[in-house]
Amino acid sequence: MILSGRAALAGVLGWPVSHSKSPRLHGYWLERHGIDGAYLPLPVAPENFATAVRALVDLGFRGANVTVPHKEEALALALADEADDNAKRIGAANTLVFRDGRIVASNTDGFGFLANLEQGAPGWQPEAPALVLGAGGAARAVIVALLDSGCRELRLCNRTAARAEVLRDTFGGSVRVVPWEEREAALTDLGLLVNTTSLGMEGQPPLSLDLAKLSASAVVNDLVYAPLETPLLAAARRQGNPAVDGLGMLLHQARPGFEAWFGVRPEVDAALRDFVLAG
Repeated sequence: MILSGRAALAGVLGWPVSHSKSPRLHGYWLERHGIDGAYLPLPVAPENFATAVRALVDLGFRGANVTVPHKEEALALALADEADDNAKRIGAANTLVFRDGRIVASNTDGFGFLANLEQGAPGWQPEAPALVLGAGGAARAVIVALLDSGCRELRLCNRTAARAEVLRDTFGGSVRVVPWEEREAALTDLGLLVNTTSLGMEGQPPLSLDLAKLSASAVVNDLVYAPLETPLLAAARRQGNPAVDGLGMLLHQARPGFEAWFGVRPEVDAALRDFVLAG
């Protein structure tokens, strides 16, 4: 697409950023909707992050996505003029919108997680017990989304128990820590199992988990999307459980930012998934 001098600009800030699928994703939507705009990969070292963000504001960018290792810094009050409740509770921001010289930080990971579940497993029951594996940034977003959806019992299991205990103390309520060695016993009567760890990702060890205790109706969601069909999802499908891959979360979390920057609410469909996977 040929840009005009009025082109709307956005991008993704990360270090590194060459692996990101976001430019391909947003580029697809820009082309599909015939928008005079561009979405750029913006590799920025951590020590230059705050300076780079303010420069983007001065250059007239509409905003940016933020990926590792900048998500926590993006929320810092010294940088963001305003932050939404999700970003504050999660403790990180993945989307920045620039309005009248101000930086507004938000976190759309929880939105992306829930939208992916609803699209991939329409029968999912949000109030049913859930088991979340992992205690990193993705787990924080998932926990907030599940609690806000009405989850009555959230079991949290991490290889390092102390990190899970921090999240339990942070979010309280129905969050209960399960020792890593008891993760299979915790599968009983679940409505949802979510893997937020890197186990099963390309180049990482597989997730060791026997799903025999999982009820037939329980949904299994792996946030890993490289490979798209992880060993965990393959095991779930073999015994008939609904399985939801992690690509949809990436696609859906991008929608609010795209709408804020380019003025169109995009859709996630099979054609988009195929295009992003082909890149």
